[in-house]
Amino acid sequence: MEVITEFFQKLGNLEELIKWGGLTVLIIIIFAETGLLIGFFLPGDSLLITAGLIAAQGYLDIYVMIISLTLAAIIGDQVGYLFGKKTGPKIFKREKSLFFAKDHLLKANQFYDRYGGKAIIFARFVPFARTFAPIVAGVANMNYRKFVTYNITGGILWIVSMCLAGYFFGNIPFVKKNFEYVIIGVIILSLVPVVVGYLKHRKDSRLDSLS
Repeated sequence: MEVITEFFQKLGNLEELIKWGGLTVLIIIIFAETGLLIGFFLPGDSLLITAGLIAAQGYLDIYVMIISLTLAAIIGDQVGYLFGKKTGPKIFKREKSLFFAKDHLLKANQFYDRYGGKAIIFARFVPFARTFAPIVAGVANMNYRKFVTYNITGGILWIVSMCLAGYFFGNIPFVKKNFEYVIIGVIILSLVPVVVGYLKHRKDSRLDSLS
């Protein structure tokens, strides 16, 4: 229980969280964000970039980290797909709660309808869709082989691009000297898509209420 409490306390400081929990915490978060319904609030993109920055400082092995997190991301999506396939359409009737963001699920469904199977790849780079897209694919009975192909492709692209972006950025002398400020900047930038998505959702909701 103390470990869980400490985890949530450190969740607001990604640098401290990663140095505290190391690769184990990273694997758990990436798996939870892609494989569990409750993972929608976890900081996937900013976490990966920060992990890359920290790896550049020598705290983590970049190669081991990329391989481990890629596997966690792929397995997470597999779990999400199987969960969606088992629960079926009835999941859309489930009421919204603290640990279940029904609005995100519905938006992920629209995302899937728009992009089809490729949504599994694109969703890796979209916070809310990352958690719910594989579940929607399972509900829609997407061809399993096709899903696995998109899942592996998306998992590799997401983990490698985010981690290496942080790693190479972290090797710049200016970044090394101003590491804490850079971390804050990364977190702020990673929140921009979330804020934009929220504002867009509010605008769409207002338009719907007027129509």
